[in-house]
Amino acid sequence: MSEQSTYSIPNETLRVCDMPLQLRPREEFERVGAENVSDAVLLALILRTGTKGMNVVEVSQRLLSAFGSLTALAKASVKEIQSINSIGPVKAQMIKAAMELAQRLTRESVGESPMITTPEQAAAVLRERARVLQHEVFWALMLDTKNRLIGEPKQISQGTLNSSLVHPRELFKKAVEHSCAAMILAHNHPSGDPTPSSEDIKVTKQLIEAGEVMGIKVLDHIVIGHRRHNIETDFLSLRESGLVQFG
Repeated sequence: MSEQSTYSIPNETLRVCDMPLQLRPREEFERVGAENVSDAVLLALILRTGTKGMNVVEVSQRLLSAFGSLTALAKASVKEIQSINSIGPVKAQMIKAAMELAQRLTRESVGESPMITTPEQAAAVLRERARVLQHEVFWALMLDTKNRLIGEPKQISQGTLNSSLVHPRELFKKAVEHSCAAMILAHNHPSGDPTPSSEDIKVTKQLIEAGEVMGIKVLDHIVIGHRRHNIETDFLSLRESGLVQFG
């Protein structure tokens, strides 16, 4: 069993060099490994230095306390991060750059032209994109005859899903342009709850019908939320849920 991080901040402000050796960020990282240190320690290693009257780990803890979670921090703009006392423009840019690298790594790990045969695989393509959004975005995953993704997910619209916002004409125009054989629809719920609304279901049915006319199969509609302690997954498949009948 790996040794867990036990980092705690003393009440009195200390310089990092005055902390016990085993509690300094670099030393703790080396001692227990990247996967076992706290979020505050990882942020401290990115920021490198503190500010007057506050060591770097206290600065990191202030950031996490202000935003509430790493997900919320990743969603924040450079300006919003910089609004936190003790965070200047350089530190704000460093944090935003680290968060962006994490998202790009996740997208890269999905691979080019992955085969998508399950709802989980579809959700994996979009999870990191959706995580940082504060508004709804509707995408289409265009697939070839072997269920391989054709290019990047296509963003169709932004805003709360409704029949005027997601018009079949716009969706299937892109489908024809990319010569896709089938598609998987997806959108995010910034609230974190992936439960589909009645409008989500209505729009899905309309798009399935349009796909039948166009000869392009709509295989599923994935609603992406956030992982929470009271739900097993961060997405919902309308096909698997049985809320909509797909061809």
